[in-house]
Amino acid sequence: MSTTETAIASAEAHSAHNYHPLPVVVASADGAWMTDVEGRRYLDMLAGYSALNFGHGNRRLIDAAKAQLERVTLTSRAFHHDRFADFCARLAELCGMEMVLPMNTGAEAVEAAVKTARKWGYRVKGVPDGMAKIIVAAGNFHGRTTTIVSFSTDHEARADFGPYTPGFEIVPYGDLTALRAAMTENTVAVLMEPIQGEAGVLVPPAGYLPAVRELTRERNVLFVADEIQSGLGRTGRTFACEHEGVVPDMYVLGKALGGGVVPVSAVVSSAAVLGVYRPGEHGSTFGGNPLACAVALEVVAMLGTGEFQRRAAELGDHLHRELGLLVGRGAVEAVRGRGLWAGVDVSPALGTGREISEKLMDRGVLVKDTHGSTIRIAPPLVISKEDLDWGLDQLRAVLRG
Repeated sequence: MSTTETAIASAEAHSAHNYHPLPVVVASADGAWMTDVEGRRYLDMLAGYSALNFGHGNRRLIDAAKAQLERVTLTSRAFHHDRFADFCARLAELCGMEMVLPMNTGAEAVEAAVKTARKWGYRVKGVPDGMAKIIVAAGNFHGRTTTIVSFSTDHEARADFGPYTPGFEIVPYGDLTALRAAMTENTVAVLMEPIQGEAGVLVPPAGYLPAVRELTRERNVLFVADEIQSGLGRTGRTFACEHEGVVPDMYVLGKALGGGVVPVSAVVSSAAVLGVYRPGEHGSTFGGNPLACAVALEVVAMLGTGEFQRRAAELGDHLHRELGLLVGRGAVEAVRGRGLWAGVDVSPALGTGREISEKLMDRGVLVKDTHGSTIRIAPPLVISKEDLDWGLDQLRAVLRG
C-alpha cells in the first residue's frame, strides 16, 4: 500500500467513523497550500470551514503562540493571568460590545449563548421559570452537542441522539411572517446564522436581517448572531451582519478567532446581557487560557487593520463574478454567498458533491461537499488572485469533464 493508503487504513482501524474525509493525508501546509505525505501539493479552498481565514502557518500567529508557549499556557480560571483582560477588552471593542465570555469551540460558545439567553430571560425579562423559548431557523448548523442537535433539522445530525432538549421553536429561514407568528411572551432569543454555511452558504432575502433585528427589539427578545463561520472577515466585512447594517444583541464567535492554531470561541454582548452571570454559574477550564488569548489577540489586531476584510471583499467579487458565468450552462444550477465564501450547486447529472470534490482533489484542489450536489468554496483570505484563478480553472475542467 502507498503511504496515504496505510495512514488512512490505520485511521479507519483506530478512530470512530464520525467523519468521511477525502482520501488525502496532509503532512504540512503554508498559506493557502497543503502538502500530503506523498509530497503532492493541494490548494486549500476550504480553510478549515473558515477556521483558517489567515492561512496555514501565518507567521504573526505562530510567533504569538511560540512567545506565549515559553511563558505560561494554562492557569484555569481559578486565577487571573496577564493576557485575559486585554483579550476581552480588545475583542469587545472589535465587536462594539462591552463584555466577553470566552470558551473553546464553537459548539461551546453556542451552548453558552443558549444558557445566557435563558438566564437573561428569567432574570431580566421575567419569563416564568422553565418556560423560556428560543427561536431558530430550519437548515441551521450551530454544532453537535445534544442540546444543539435538538434543534437541528438535519436527520444525520439528530438521529439516535435523543431524548432531545426542549425549549426551541424552528421556523423557515428567511420567513419573517413565520418568525413573527412563533414569538410569544416567553420567547427570550432568536438564534440565527446571518448566512447559513452547512446548508450550502444560504444568504437570506435582502431586508430579512434588519426586519429580524427590528422585530426582536420590539418584542424585547435577544437577537443572537452565530458568526462562527461567517464572521471575522470571511464575507468582506468583520461580521456578515454588517452587510445589512445590523448589530445583534450577541455575537457567537469561534473558528477564525483561534487563527487555525488553537480552539478559541466567545460570546460577546452587552453588560446588561452577560452581566446576568454570577461566579460558579458557568465556566470552562481552558476557556480564555493564556495561549488562546495570545493568539486571539493577534487575530483581533490583524482584523483591526481592515486588510483581510478588504481582500475578502475584492477577491470575493472576483470569485462570484467568475462562478456566476458558470450558471445556466448545464453544469452549475446556482451560486450563492458573500465575500470569499460560495455555495455552488452542481448539476446532479455531473455527480454528487462528494464526487465533484474527489475529482477536484485529483486536480490538486481541496473543497468539501454538503447536501446533494453542492460544494462549498471558502479559501483562506490570504490566497493570491493567481492561485484563486488556478483553482477556478480546475473547477471549470471538472465541470467540462
